[in-house]
Amino acid sequence: MKKAGQVVLFRFPQTDLEQGKLRPALLLAKLPGEYDDWLICMISSQTRQYVAGFDEIIKEDDTDFEQSGLKVASVIRVGRLAVISGEILLGAIGEISAERLSRIKQNLSEWLRER
Repeated sequence: MKKAGQVVLFRFPQTDLEQGKLRPALLLAKLPGEYDDWLICMISSQTRQYVAGFDEIIKEDDTDFEQSGLKVASVIRVGRLAVISGEILLGAIGEISAERLSRIKQNLSEWLRER
């Protein structure tokens, strides 16, 4: 069963709409309505892409790193969003803490309010 906070595997599309490589993504929220549509964001091991105050870095010594299913320190890239059908997710590999999920949603919400 899918739920917000899960780390899933997904072929994240590139900005040129080409099919991307298999990547981890974070389920942020199920969209309202009858369809199994989810707002997700990309997770990357390229931590140099981190945007302070917007993205979230999860490191090996964080309390929720092991349960995330990630192999190395990674950046949860809040600016790389997509809405996808839950049917095309390739399965969950882990989950982040409720506190981290709340912080990510708060950062996104504050950024949207400022625009």
